[in-house]
Amino acid sequence: MAAGRPRTGVRQAMSAQRAIHLLLADVDGTLVTHDKVLTEAAKAAVRELQDAGIAFAITSGRPPRGMAMLIAALALRTPIAGFNGGVFVNPDLSVIEGHALDPATAKQAVALIVNQGLDAWVYTEDEWLIRDPNAPHVAREAWTVKFDATVVASFTDTHFAHTVKVVGVSNDLDRVAECEKVAQHTLRERASAERSQPYYLDVTHPLANKGTVVDTLSKFLNIPPAEIATIGDMPNDVLMFRKTGVSIAMGNSSDDVKAQASFVTDSNENEGFAKAVERFVFRSAAAAQETEPRL
Repeated sequence: MAAGRPRTGVRQAMSAQRAIHLLLADVDGTLVTHDKVLTEAAKAAVRELQDAGIAFAITSGRPPRGMAMLIAALALRTPIAGFNGGVFVNPDLSVIEGHALDPATAKQAVALIVNQGLDAWVYTEDEWLIRDPNAPHVAREAWTVKFDATVVASFTDTHFAHTVKVVGVSNDLDRVAECEKVAQHTLRERASAERSQPYYLDVTHPLANKGTVVDTLSKFLNIPPAEIATIGDMPNDVLMFRKTGVSIAMGNSSDDVKAQASFVTDSNENEGFAKAVERFVFRSAAAAQETEPRL
C-alpha cells in the first residue's frame, strides 16, 4: 500500500467523518524519528493543529518524566498519558490519576518474562528499576528518557507494591512476540500485555492501555471519541485505533497494524507525522465542516 493513501474499504468517505477536535499521538516510531529527534516539521504540524483549535495529546509506554523534553517543545496543554495510560499527568508532571499493577500480578509478570528468556525491568511512578546495567537497551533507554535506572540486586515485594509497568526486553524479536502471547494467556484480565516496540513487552494494569487512554482523554477534555484522531505504529496502538473516528498508521508499521487503521502515512524517518496532520487530520476536519448542515 502506498504511504499517504486511505486504506481500501475503511471509513474512506471523509464526508461521513465528524469534525476532529483532538489528535492523540504515540511517541516512539511515530512523533519522533528512530534517533528520537522531534523534527521541525513535526513541531510546526502541532502548532498548526493548536492554531486551528485542534487539541494535541501524547501517549507512550515511556514514564511521564521520559516525555518531559517534549512538553515545552510542543507547548503541550493536555494531560499526558505515560506508561500507556498507567499514569496521567499535567504538563507540569503533577499526577492526575494512576493505575498500578496488583502486586501479585506484577511479581508473576516478572517471573513469566524471565522464564521466557527476556530481561525484566520494573517501573514505579518515579523509578526505573533494573538488575543488569549492561543488559540490552538499558543504555539507549536512558538516553531516550533522559534519566538513569536504579540498579537493584533483585525485585522485592516493596517494589511490586508500587509497580506501574513491567517490561520484558530482548533483541530476539520472535521471543518477545511469543512472550506477549504467553503473558496475555497467563495474566488474562489481570493485566494488559502488549509490545510497545518489537523488543519491548509492556505489562500494565488492565486499564492502562491505549484504548483506555482514548476514553480517559475523552472524559477529561469533553471530546467524543468519534471526534478524536489517533496515530501510531505498533500493535498496542491498534487499541486506540479501534476507539476513534480517524486512525492513522505510520509507514514503518507492520502490515497487520496498517490493516487496522483508516489511513497510512509515510514513515517516521520521512516526516510521516507531519504529512498525516496535513493529509488526513486537516482534510478530515475540512470534509466534516463542508457536510455540516447550514442554518
